[in-house]
Amino acid sequence: MSIVHCNMCTILSVHFRSYLTRKGQTIMQRLGDMVQQLARYRRQWETATKASRAAAAAFESSTVPSRLTEVAGFGSNPGNLRMLTYVPEAVSSTPALVVVLHGCTQTAAGYDHGSGWSALADRYGFIVLYAEQQEANNPKRCFNWFQAGDTDRGRGEAYSIQQMVEHAVTQHRVDRSRVFVTGLSAGGAMTATMLAAYPDVFAAGAIIAGLPYRCATSVPEAFECMFQGQTRSAQEWGSLVRNASPHRGPWPKVSVWHGSADATVKPMNAGEIIKQWTDVHGLKPSPNFSETVDGYPRRVWTDASGDDVIEEYVITGMAHGTPVAVDRDENSYGAAGPFLLDVGISSSYRIAEFWGLTEQADDITRVRPAPEPVRHAPPAVFTGERPAADAWATRGTTRKPRQEVPRPGAPHMDVGSVITKALRAAGLMK
Repeated sequence: MSIVHCNMCTILSVHFRSYLTRKGQTIMQRLGDMVQQLARYRRQWETATKASRAAAAAFESSTVPSRLTEVAGFGSNPGNLRMLTYVPEAVSSTPALVVVLHGCTQTAAGYDHGSGWSALADRYGFIVLYAEQQEANNPKRCFNWFQAGDTDRGRGEAYSIQQMVEHAVTQHRVDRSRVFVTGLSAGGAMTATMLAAYPDVFAAGAIIAGLPYRCATSVPEAFECMFQGQTRSAQEWGSLVRNASPHRGPWPKVSVWHGSADATVKPMNAGEIIKQWTDVHGLKPSPNFSETVDGYPRRVWTDASGDDVIEEYVITGMAHGTPVAVDRDENSYGAAGPFLLDVGISSSYRIAEFWGLTEQADDITRVRPAPEPVRHAPPAVFTGERPAADAWATRGTTRKPRQEVPRPGAPHMDVGSVITKALRAAGLMK
């Protein structure tokens, strides 16, 4: 009996080891496929940013001197970001505040010159606040929109930006009901984060070539969202926003902009952002109306009161970047440059219009504010670990256009360790 038992033990042991070996081979094959895919995404990302980084440096060195003033001491700054502001010569007695978030490889000053937000502030009397990423946080100066530690309410970069807003609101007597946020690419994804994590702070936002909130929580997921896209139901997307804060409404208005030929952030992301925010607002999937603005299609979703709460612009044939209009008319703002594309429509002006900033400003009484004190202080000290990541339908009728301008695995392998080593070997982790 004991001999038979031992023979069966031997047979079972052989089969078990064979099963584990096959299982390990399957795991390693899948891991290898995943690493190869991520490596392809990595190369695509490097190609997209390598030339643009040099071009961005040349663009910024040739621009007029920065109009922005750095502000230190605005809070604990857990995200280790820089705060810069622009206060016009004259502002309204209770001005609005526009928070702007640049894209990868860009700086606040360069993006301001290209997007034209400070020039708009001169005309309409609001204050502009730029959060600027630092290379110590992300080598390509992308906001870390894919890291939970930087996108949760009360943590990291998102919290630093909220602290900047609070500082500016207090310093400049800002109307708390008129605080807005916009951004491009990684800045667009971080804009989605701010609207989700702090819907009680922002009246509206504009996401340019960005991604839905919580599309990714890691570097591999970030690459997948950017280059492949991620499809979820509207309710799933909406729940991610509702779970991001204790806020239960009202919700911010949202403007979504994307180029139809964007190869860096797949255009389908615009549709997923729309799904996310129509669900949050409790709106039907199809828009209430569509129109043509400056030669491009605009779709609009309205609430029960008939107010426009979500809009979407798809810029036909445009690649990855912010749409600008250079020297077209009085509503042309910005300058062409890397990821700042002259396509004949000023997204900054149209966004300000959607937010209502252009309606009242011509009639308001302006007053010159007391100058903000200039602080000369060393960069804010960051405490805590930083991630080393380098990623970052219409109603029956259509409104009349406003404007027409034409390896085998061992039975006891440590899968986590293997994955980490593989990702490092592929250059996807440090």
